Amino acid sequence: MSEHQQQQPAPRRGKVLEALARAERKVFFTRPAPKSANAQVKFLLTRVKGSTKALAERLGVSRRTVERYRAGKLTPPQKRLQAALVEETESEWHPQVRAQARQQASTSSGMMVEVTAYFGFTCSGSSDDGRIRTITTPISPTYAKQILELQEAGAAEDDLHPIVAEAITESYFTEWGTRADGLRADFTHVQAIEFLF
Repeated sequence: MSEHQQQQPAPRRGKVLEALARAERKVFFTRPAPKSANAQVKFLLTRVKGSTKALAERLGVSRRTVERYRAGKLTPPQKRLQAALVEETESEWHPQVRAQARQQASTSSGMMVEVTAYFGFTCSGSSDDGRIRTITTPISPTYAKQILELQEAGAAEDDLHPIVAEAITESYFTEWGTRADGLRADFTHVQAIEFLF
């Protein structure tokens, strides 16, 4: 079996999961994560205690490919491997800083969200028809905690949509329960989303 046949397709994450990952990357204010494939492989090898086999399995490549990148013998990686290297490196980079940001968002500061998506509504009175909206609003620490816990537990994109929609409903549409009693918003067809810790 060739090395190319051994490679697995990179897993695709949805827009909400990608936005959460980008928000975490933005809190890296000390040193930027390694950028070159050689530096990323060397860093990731420190996280797997030097095991080229373990790293190869994480990246979906052969052990020999990992060894070549470690030695600096290969050119820039193909898009799939490059994406896997970036994702794995950033997921391991500065875990204490990431943990502090997540803890603060879950207990005191919450998060901001900016989303462009199709919002539809159900309520006891009347409401606007569903449509594409761009909304920027804070998310309370209670909802931030639920979202981050779901993300950490490996939730799928579809599992996150209802809780993000509920958080947006609370802060934007019902203004923390001061209006539009009974309104529930759902969103689909996410065009863009960003979170900020």
